[in-house]
Amino acid sequence: MSFKDLSIDPRCLKILNSQKITEPTPVQAKAIPVALEGHDLTAIAQTGTGKTLAFGLPSLTRLAGSKKRHCQMLVLTPTRELAVQVHDVLKPMGQALGLRSTCVYGGVSIERQAQQLRRGTAIVVATPGRLIDHINRGNVHFRDLSILALDEADRMLDMGFLPDIKRIMDKLPQERQTLMFSATFPDDI
Repeated sequence: MSFKDLSIDPRCLKILNSQKITEPTPVQAKAIPVALEGHDLTAIAQTGTGKTLAFGLPSLTRLAGSKKRHCQMLVLTPTRELAVQVHDVLKPMGQALGLRSTCVYGGVSIERQAQQLRRGTAIVVATPGRLIDHINRGNVHFRDLSILALDEADRMLDMGFLPDIKRIMDKLPQERQTLMFSATFPDDI
């Protein structure tokens, strides 16, 4: 099986080919068709198995035809390092599709992030704490949100982010696709 068999947007396939990525990993092969259909999905896969592409490729393909450009997809990650890593994977494909992305995390100036969010960005990759700061300041809204991805959900719980995640989820539309990826799934998840 190749990514061509999975109905991924050809512009994303071109970027994958340039990176010499041609065959999906097992989690990608199982998750992508389900996510492309717009179903909610929970997936368990070890770190390094390609979870970012497993939720990113179908999400970007689904968003490619949309006219909306304000926070259509939210990806929550537990750490700044993972947020940057996920953003680095999604950004070039999003650009090829005309979808702007922003990475939001603490430890850096909030004003630059605020400007990007206010200008309009289709994809927001964020850590929970900094995202709540932006919500509280009115820098971001979720009226157009159609996809929520929780990456490394188990680590977010281990790090005590459950109250923050609940606060964020209260701001999101009820009608949305939720994609949850993790290395393990404790009962709390």
